[in-house]
Amino acid sequence: MNSARFKRMLSMIAVLVVAATAAPAAPVKILALGTSLTQGYGVPPGLDFTAVLEARLKASGIDAKLVNAGVSGDTSAGGRARLDWSLADRPDAAIVELGSNDALRGQAPAQTEANLAAILTRLAAAHVPVLLTGMLAPRNFGPEYAAAFDPIYPRLAKRFGVLFYPFILDGVAMNPKLNQADGIHPNPAGVKIVVERILPFVKRLVGQVKH
Repeated sequence: MNSARFKRMLSMIAVLVVAATAAPAAPVKILALGTSLTQGYGVPPGLDFTAVLEARLKASGIDAKLVNAGVSGDTSAGGRARLDWSLADRPDAAIVELGSNDALRGQAPAQTEANLAAILTRLAAAHVPVLLTGMLAPRNFGPEYAAAFDPIYPRLAKRFGVLFYPFILDGVAMNPKLNQADGIHPNPAGVKIVVERILPFVKRLVGQVKH
């Protein structure tokens, strides 16, 4: 074997060794910025939305780390105020679940929309792909309030070009078997349904992450 060929073989072996010993890719880090629905109000640790979603993603072959940035009782203004702090963890993607407490308090839909728009603007500037989850207003404030509140989410999703899941509590809302005694927060069975229904959208979100 001549010297040049021997050197080429050594180079190929070195490349193979480096490839075999390279560090595995880091998990996709997903920030879940939300309310008690994200935080896991009333359910045991490990059975909250982020924990169950992370487990389902891993079972699907997606190595993901969910960062639970849910705060019970938080409004869109609260989420906006703490967003920079949440971004300090450098997430690869984000799920935004905010506005339900605004509606429960009858806050002006225009202000909710302004806060959510500011959040989406900041995430876009940070190059963080987003899945926006929608909410429906409680009907006790009348049809005028619902007509002003409900369209906020699809309008923002279209404006910012982000993934959109129309109703975070789809398949769970108003079902006593899937909610806690307050009739608002999902129980563990309800959380599982929320996760199963949103899972395809989260997979699409992961597909938008640039490595």
